[in-house]
Amino acid sequence: MTIEVGGSPVDDPVVTRLGSGGPWEAVYGYSRVVRAGALAITAGCTSTVDGRVAHEGDAAAQTAQAIRIGLDALAEVGAGPADVVRTRMYVTDRLYVDEVGRAHNAVFGPVRPVATMVVVAGLVDPEHLVEVELEAYVPGP
Repeated sequence: MTIEVGGSPVDDPVVTRLGSGGPWEAVYGYSRVVRAGALAITAGCTSTVDGRVAHEGDAAAQTAQAIRIGLDALAEVGAGPADVVRTRMYVTDRLYVDEVGRAHNAVFGPVRPVATMVVVAGLVDPEHLVEVELEAYVPGP
């Protein structure tokens, strides 16, 4: 069955939508990663592993974990770290900005995507200190 979403069918053969089985995807109706042509975009990635928050209280480790989750999702649609052109980081406290930025640099320093880091009031789980979104550009053959 084709479901219309914003005028675009969900089963569009040009668009690939993949889930990770995370606890919120089915409940809130989103995909972990979507590839539409050369563009691949992740949903917000946190340090949730097997339904639990990993690295409680450690913003750098949470950032590294979230980036790994995002890169794993991008890999499923044919994108790698060098293809990442934009990142967004949502941080729950200004005190974490430096460690989050350094964890981002450890992965993306050589790639240098455009990046945004925003301090937010909170995330869905109060133990999450950071959430990361990745966008990649993967030109066709």
